[in-house]
Amino acid sequence: MATINQNYWNLKESYLFSEIASRVLSYQKAHPDAHIIRMGIGDVTLPLPPAVIDAMHKAVEEMGHAETFHGYGPEQGYHFLRQAIGDYYKQKGVCLLPEEIFISDGAKSDLGNILDILGDNSVLVTDPVYPVYVDTNKMSGRSISYAQANQQNHFLPMPDPHLTADIIYLCSPNNPTGAAYSRQQLKEWVDFANQNDSVLLFDAAYEAFVTEDLPRSIYEIEGAKTCAIEFCSFSKTAGFTGTRCGYTVVPLELVRQETSLNKLWLRRQTTKFNGVPYIVQRGAAAVFSPEGQEQVKHNIDYYRHNAQMITDTLDKLGIWYTGGKNSPYIWLKCPHDMDSWTFFDFLLENAHVVGTPGEGFGSCGEGYFRLTAFSSHEMTRTAMDRFYAILRQK
Repeated sequence: MATINQNYWNLKESYLFSEIASRVLSYQKAHPDAHIIRMGIGDVTLPLPPAVIDAMHKAVEEMGHAETFHGYGPEQGYHFLRQAIGDYYKQKGVCLLPEEIFISDGAKSDLGNILDILGDNSVLVTDPVYPVYVDTNKMSGRSISYAQANQQNHFLPMPDPHLTADIIYLCSPNNPTGAAYSRQQLKEWVDFANQNDSVLLFDAAYEAFVTEDLPRSIYEIEGAKTCAIEFCSFSKTAGFTGTRCGYTVVPLELVRQETSLNKLWLRRQTTKFNGVPYIVQRGAAAVFSPEGQEQVKHNIDYYRHNAQMITDTLDKLGIWYTGGKNSPYIWLKCPHDMDSWTFFDFLLENAHVVGTPGEGFGSCGEGYFRLTAFSSHEMTRTAMDRFYAILRQK
């Protein structure tokens, strides 16, 4: 008889965002005239930049002619895109070889898939946490420890010598809290990982939103190449949420048990992955053109303006929050001591605004709530007007 992976029994019955969708659908059915504004899931609303569309159109035309047709491409990505990413890292003062860069269909996929090359290791995540870090490890039966993030440490937990692990997940700027580590703080994490022979999995999906003098790559930190793998995405940067493209950096210097993790990841990808479509990779490469960079900056500034509208509203109401400045996420303390799901229902029913309950990101998220800046100016302004009206009265 075929058996199942019983580790799936350890997962919560419903994924956080599925539960949100279910509650919103139920409310919408009961109140069909309600104009609901969604500020929960971090999906972008602006279209792909024109430079990306132009590059994709050209690539489609190429695919229609035998002499320029592309079939199977290199599983690790076309050289033109890997080189463009390497040039982008040089602007951050980081030198990467093309063979250290692997093109993927998104950071979310690789954050789970990277576990294929790692053993039955102990895992450390921050709490609150992006649920994918936890669930993918539960699927594999790994033991998980939590570094508590709270207002006292500004939702930026630091290494604890009594809480070590073989695999450490960090996300900066953070999802869900929007908090971002300084260079000194990341240096402590890098040193901690190297001292314990841990592998640091660094999620940099929101690096383009950094406005202050903060690191945008873990490799800006001395010693990171011997302990860290970095994951990044075009989704939030250039609107690729529906197009799917990202990349993972595995330095050649990263070795465990006398084995190169770069070579292991290459072996895994060539076995299990056929690569990102040529058309998509051409579009992704256009992100790094001068026109593409200018257009991407315009889109990010648009979302930053939305974040400013949200934080201005919270300031007027005297509600504590973090994020918004270096991140598209705003993490706020639920007013009037409401728990996070109670506040979710309150906001949905009274303002017809949807956010994400902090409890869904871990026990330390209870009593907090996440709003995203990925909406139109009009919808964000309307949502904040409603938000202010109902909370000013309460």
